[in-house]
Amino acid sequence: MISALQTFEDVWSQLFPAEQTRIVQLLVGRVTVTSEGLVIDVRTDGVSGVMRDMMAPRKKVAAE
Repeated sequence: MISALQTFEDVWSQLFPAEQTRIVQLLVGRVTVTSEGLVIDVRTDGVSGVMRDMMAPRKKVAAE
């Protein structure tokens, strides 16, 4: 796990922006801006939720 986190930046830079966006959406529940800074609520199901959602089959959309 630690070695995976140490190479996270390398992996992240290889992802397409849409993939990065999807991962952030799965991990972050809410971001609140206050006068003192940001409050970031992380989803409690964490990484297991990301893996579950990413592995779930998606509906195919036909091109118009």
